[in-house]
Amino acid sequence: MPIATRDDLRNVAIVAHVDHGKTTLVDAMLWQSGAFRENQDVDERVMDSNDLEREKGITILAKNTAVRHGGMTINIIDTPGHADFGGEVERGLSMVDGVVLLVDASEGPLPQTRFVLRKALAAKLPVILVVNKVDRPDARIAEVVDETYELFMDLDASEDQIDFPIVYASAKAGRASLTKPDDGGLPDSEDLEPLFQVIRETIPAPAYDPNTPLQAHVTNLDASSYLGRIALCRVHAGQIKKGQQVSWCKHDGTIERVKITELMMTEALERKPAEQAGPGDIIAIAGIPDIMIGDTLADPEDPRPLPFITVDEPAISMTLGVNTGPLAGREKGTKVTARLVKDRLDRELIGNVSIRVLPTDRPDAWEVQGRGELALAILVETMRREGYELTIGKPRVVTKEIDGKLHEPVERLTVDAPEEYLGAITQLLAVRKGRMEQMTNHGTGWIRMEFIVPARGLIGFRTEFLTETRGTGIAHQVFEGYEPWFGELRTRPTGSLVSDRAGAATAYAMFNLQERGSLFVEPGTEVYEGMIVGENSRADDMDVNITKEKQKTNIRSSTAETFERLTPPRALSLEAALEFVADDECVELTPNAIRLRKVILDSKERERARARAKRGQA
Repeated sequence: MPIATRDDLRNVAIVAHVDHGKTTLVDAMLWQSGAFRENQDVDERVMDSNDLEREKGITILAKNTAVRHGGMTINIIDTPGHADFGGEVERGLSMVDGVVLLVDASEGPLPQTRFVLRKALAAKLPVILVVNKVDRPDARIAEVVDETYELFMDLDASEDQIDFPIVYASAKAGRASLTKPDDGGLPDSEDLEPLFQVIRETIPAPAYDPNTPLQAHVTNLDASSYLGRIALCRVHAGQIKKGQQVSWCKHDGTIERVKITELMMTEALERKPAEQAGPGDIIAIAGIPDIMIGDTLADPEDPRPLPFITVDEPAISMTLGVNTGPLAGREKGTKVTARLVKDRLDRELIGNVSIRVLPTDRPDAWEVQGRGELALAILVETMRREGYELTIGKPRVVTKEIDGKLHEPVERLTVDAPEEYLGAITQLLAVRKGRMEQMTNHGTGWIRMEFIVPARGLIGFRTEFLTETRGTGIAHQVFEGYEPWFGELRTRPTGSLVSDRAGAATAYAMFNLQERGSLFVEPGTEVYEGMIVGENSRADDMDVNITKEKQKTNIRSSTAETFERLTPPRALSLEAALEFVADDECVELTPNAIRLRKVILDSKERERARARAKRGQA
């Protein structure tokens, strides 16, 4: 079979753990290739275009940019570093011919590095190692390179893959070198030229068979108010032209003839109109309103569909429905009906291949399955900002039956913490049925531990972990596989303080309640029966009157001397709220507020339900 290559083109993905500097490196490559004018106003971390990406400092969506350098075009896919967005990683890797693996010169390879590298090695892609942040004062470059070699061995890399080139870089300074600098020192080159050179030499040019007809694979979707739905494709073979008739091979096996009304290619961060594209090009096309990820555009005379993109199975699920609380529709929420929520979830399914939406026994609620808590939290936070009001149940794990036995997902958890917290962390994970696989002491006063833990044991773990390590610990988890059901876990040792009536929370009542536990609301907050207003320090729930007022007398007013003695309430983020809720509780989400409440608001009804559950267990 004759094979031809496009020597003027390289397609490369940048993969790394969260916060190791991928997006900063892409910024530097764009600047040094002359993509921006000298006086152009460009944001830092220009590839993180989504509001949530900027706030959280992580990449959520796989995006592409094109760098022109020395007569060659380098298409760069910036992939997420978090395993919860694995669907984005898999799609990104299906578009490229090689990978730049970025590793922090101090932290070394971390769990998400393992996750994205495993995907790259499975796809048989060549790897370039970039040791970033070599100018950090705590850099330990030689050890980090050794740890990376060990990781390649662990993941059964082939001999060719293990023989990778190493580039030492400081993305922030825009410098890279092939010679190892001293720990904490800058690379000896003044720019990123050595990195560009290694990409040119290591990443293979796109190869294709000139006799194969058109094949373009849809790997991502975008939308424009002017052009409608835009499909991002990689052309695997043949030529595609603007205005051309093509065969659209759908994921359900049907084939339809369509016309390409718009064809665009990326230059720097902008999509520019193009007349035609060839093998290896990454293009954006418009004119097909219902096109989906995984579809193929092929030659109308000889359509040959490409294999559908497969992603890992979801591990976590939660019930998501309309807001059924007493305050529904009263706080800027413009989208409160079941039809609007269902339409929004259906739209999410089009562009997000790693989530699933299943019906429940209620018409106004659905089960949403995804990779992890963070991916699901990002989805509901995005919906909240769009004006939706939602009720979200406790996250649960998605179980599987293997050989007639119930299996549950397990995670590989890596913990970095000061060594004095070793006992507290071990105890915390023992309760969650975690088993220690490995422990490393770098001799710096910090230890790194690896555990295999059931995924449901890690729901609610992060908050307790930060409390136990006084905020100094770092924990990262990545999906490992399935193991037989671990039995019952009791991960939350505390109960809830539940309001027993509607009204406004008073400082007087809160002052008397704060010795019972920590409170979540401020004085003046509107509460209702069944709303959770705090965490009880004991294991059971307690119904409380948080609206009780102090009677004023002729000596002093009802609010005197109360406010200064109140402990500030604990503000819960969305992720913390999802971690906190128990089986009979849920999170109420509006554009203005995050509230916790009991699923059954009436206290008498709750007692009856609890009694029925006990009788059922007996």
